Amino acid sequence: MKKIVLLFLTLAMATIAGAQPTRRLQEQQAQKEAEKSPTAVTLSERARSQYTAQTAMPTDLTWRRDIYRELDLQKEKNAALYYPEEPLGDRVNFFTLILSLIQDGKIKAYEYRLDGNELFTPDNEIDLESILDKFYIDYKKDDKGKYIIDIPSRDIGKYYIKESHYLDKLSNYQIKVTAICPVLMQGGFGDKPTAYPMFWLNYDEISPYLGQTQVMTSSYNNTSNMSLDDYFVMRQYDGDIYKTSNLRNVPLSDYCETDEELQAERARIEKQLKDFQNGLWSDAETEETADSAPAAQSSRQKEPKEPKPKKERTPRTPRQNSSNGERLSVHR
Repeated sequence: MKKIVLLFLTLAMATIAGAQPTRRLQEQQAQKEAEKSPTAVTLSERARSQYTAQTAMPTDLTWRRDIYRELDLQKEKNAALYYPEEPLGDRVNFFTLILSLIQDGKIKAYEYRLDGNELFTPDNEIDLESILDKFYIDYKKDDKGKYIIDIPSRDIGKYYIKESHYLDKLSNYQIKVTAICPVLMQGGFGDKPTAYPMFWLNYDEISPYLGQTQVMTSSYNNTSNMSLDDYFVMRQYDGDIYKTSNLRNVPLSDYCETDEELQAERARIEKQLKDFQNGLWSDAETEETADSAPAAQSSRQKEPKEPKPKKERTPRTPRQNSSNGERLSVHR
């Protein structure tokens, strides 16, 4: 009986050992097929799970406020998302990258709804061909069914992003980009181009791929010295607020009649966020000072005092008034 059990275990181990090289070969072959595209970015499941876990936003928050910003690609700080206009070696712009990732099935695009809000659910997903047809983007299919697209990178003049400002359970103030939407500008960068928001992207889904893509962020340093994920996480962009999450779901333009009112409202919201953040730190410092003061006073009282040597008193000379008018100046 023992010989039969040993024989069975030997055969099972041999089968597993033989299956492992076969599986590795299949994974390597699949990776080679995916890497044939010049814009392909591949990640292992382990790397993807580790990376997204580092950037995920907690669900149990004590406070949160969502801000929608408009990134105009004509601004210097946003140029990293626009250039190069056409692929340059292994460098592509942000829109070309995300469209390639959608085509390869690595990320999903979600419908830009009439209310302008993002909804990352399966029934709100939109496929690549629907995007191309909806925005009249020229394309054709090769013999294998792969799309050959005339990517309109030059016509992507803006991006909408959603920032979540929140406090975690430890009352740490955090800011995280949670959604991105490319905006097609009909008429280029003219005086009054027509803006067409295309689709929403879930940032948590695309961040692992952005972390593997380097961009040039400075005109004075022409090396690709930052990843696209670092670009968004470190908030290197320059975006104007166009909406905040509110009960009526209305953008600023619906209740600001003039450009002056719009700019004033943007400044007011920015100040609210800054005051809230600074107020947290000020309160924490005040509490820390108040808590440490009694302890410090108590420790001083417990310290033994050494007797001071008695000094012989000497007669003092009368104090003379200063006539030179000098003052002590303290520079902080």
